[in-house]
Amino acid sequence: MRVLVIEDSVRLQRTLGTALRKSGYAVDLSGDGESGLWLATSNQYDVVVLDLMLPKLDGWGVLGGLRQRKHDVHILLLTARDSVADRVQGLGNGADDYLVKPFALEEFLARVQALCRRAYGDKRRVLMLGDLEMDTLRRTIRRAGRDIELTSREYLLLEYLARRTGQVVSRSEIESHIYDEQVDPMSNVVDSAICCLRKKLGGADQAPLIRTRRGFGYVLEVDGPVCA
Repeated sequence: MRVLVIEDSVRLQRTLGTALRKSGYAVDLSGDGESGLWLATSNQYDVVVLDLMLPKLDGWGVLGGLRQRKHDVHILLLTARDSVADRVQGLGNGADDYLVKPFALEEFLARVQALCRRAYGDKRRVLMLGDLEMDTLRRTIRRAGRDIELTSREYLLLEYLARRTGQVVSRSEIESHIYDEQVDPMSNVVDSAICCLRKKLGGADQAPLIRTRRGFGYVLEVDGPVCA
């Protein structure tokens, strides 16, 4: 999943960016409202983390600019203002969630994860795809009763495909949602990640979950029922 952090505090920006990347997210960073709004309207993000007190254009201006353009990206507001009136104003103006500074990184990551689930119209914590079980809160994977260890990036790639089960997902879509601008667009990072996932998910008597549609991309398909 891809997240944009618009925060003028260099220290907090780095802290949030590092925490998100360690959790496997692709992250873009901006230190002012003007560049943040440009990034948000120029790229496809699952979540925008938006500070209200920003130079050049404040968070209210960024939020209003996105909603006026009918941009439906999920927005998490960060602010030191903790009054009920401020929270009501933020949510009333189109924000999806509100987090008051200071906050715990664990809560921040949990809120980002929850907004990512909402971005795909699916709030389920546990995804059951045939014999594959994904706990999206604990980020654990089991297939046919076998625990599977994945890296943070591998997990998010699998969750992205799982939330689009049966749909063909192109390499460019995967790159834009799972990776950031630090990845060379000419590299085979997506193909390599898919190959690693197949090896970890596969078994001698198990059908492959991720299939290639040559010239189009990849699709996660299950033979059994998809359960809630």
